[in-house]
Amino acid sequence: MLCRIVGAPVQDGAGRMGCDMGPSALRAAGLAQALTELGHEVEDAGAVAPGPLPPVAHENCGLKALPQVSAWTGAIAEAAYAASREAMPIFLGGDHSISAGTLSGVARRAKELGRPLFVLWLDAHPDFHTLDTTVSGNLHGVPLAYASGQKGFHGYFPDLPVAVDPARICTLGVRSVDPAEREALKLAGVTVHDMRMIDEHGIAPLLRAFLRRIVAEDGMLHVSLDVDFLDPSIAPAVGTTVPGGATFREAHLMMEMLHDSGVVTSLDLVELNPFLDERGRTAILMVDLTASLMGRRIMDRPTRNH
Repeated sequence: MLCRIVGAPVQDGAGRMGCDMGPSALRAAGLAQALTELGHEVEDAGAVAPGPLPPVAHENCGLKALPQVSAWTGAIAEAAYAASREAMPIFLGGDHSISAGTLSGVARRAKELGRPLFVLWLDAHPDFHTLDTTVSGNLHGVPLAYASGQKGFHGYFPDLPVAVDPARICTLGVRSVDPAEREALKLAGVTVHDMRMIDEHGIAPLLRAFLRRIVAEDGMLHVSLDVDFLDPSIAPAVGTTVPGGATFREAHLMMEMLHDSGVVTSLDLVELNPFLDERGRTAILMVDLTASLMGRRIMDRPTRNH
């Protein structure tokens, strides 16, 4: 398989500096080498650059960096569409606002191919705020709402060529949801599996049911992996740590199940803030999880001396 790596060094959507260094850290942690060792062809497309800032202003005066995130979204959408041509794009964030663009681009590609796009959102937060409902004003909290065609983005973000059907979105591992998001997720029909669901049922049955739906519809799957999906004890390099996240074993099990399904067609790796990491351990873990998603098995995993 051809894996096309695309850097999206965005930090305008986050509440603190440092995410713009995420793509470099993932490259330094050996992402390309890990993919090559698994037999994949790797093409590094470099970094996306934002276009001109649009003259946008919103009545929610708490919004931060709206023109910047809007500009990034348009540029990333075009890059994602191009990168998804006859390849599996792997987008290196940057904060989670990059997914407004990556989802827009791959949804456009899926429609051209005549296949439905599904989204697996691995995150402590559903990122389902609109420009009107966000309280923090940090726009890494809006990409899933935007990409699924929720109201309130027209004239502020680029117009969507294709919206993702909310009924084809599964958020897994959420454990920090604002009241406005909770109501919006219910109304939109998004599948939400919070950590209580995982604790009660186990992560494998929940994921397996979603994958069956994708296979039944011959769908394409975009996986968006936020560092804070993982428990901060194993992945400290994130500015929005929320205790009680996925364990090392749960995360690798999910990645191996995703590989076995054969439906994953694009991937986001987001919210890695190397400034907060401990000797690169989070970046290395994100690379190892990507390798599991792309075919590495337990018996293939190298042992590191500590």
